[in-house]
Amino acid sequence: MTLSLKRLGPSSLDEALEKAKQYRALNQPDEAVSICKDVLDVAPDHASALRILGLALTDQFESSWVGLFDEAIAVFGRLEGEYERVYYGGVAWERCGKAQLEHGQVQNALLSLVHAIEHFERAEKLAPPSSPDPVLRYNRCVRLLTEHPRLAEARSSGHGWHEFQHGD
Repeated sequence: MTLSLKRLGPSSLDEALEKAKQYRALNQPDEAVSICKDVLDVAPDHASALRILGLALTDQFESSWVGLFDEAIAVFGRLEGEYERVYYGGVAWERCGKAQLEHGQVQNALLSLVHAIEHFERAEKLAPPSSPDPVLRYNRCVRLLTEHPRLAEARSSGHGWHEFQHGD
């Protein structure tokens, strides 16, 4: 028996993406990834499918960011607008940093969070005036860097932080 994937009909894409959102909300990102890949098979540039796919990939960083990070960055890089590419790239860096921190990779987490902050600063300049998202994400990263004991210790040692402070 030969197995092959079936193709979604174009009229079912929006409903399929609603299911992908539901699976993300249920903490089943692998299901959301599969659905988004089905949608992108029919509509390769579908912005919502790209966003949901990238976020569902980042939802899995806690268990394994290696490989998934590169895939998420590539997916977000396919988004049409520069703001979205920069903002969601920042989300990927932030989530990678949090996953690295959970796995005891404090220096890597510090550097990832610095990359996230840089992305959110760029995104803030590109954002629509009414969008608080880059500022909210930036502030979360700053709080994490200043309030988490291991990150605060790594910051005080200067690794990664010195370059960020003087890179402006």
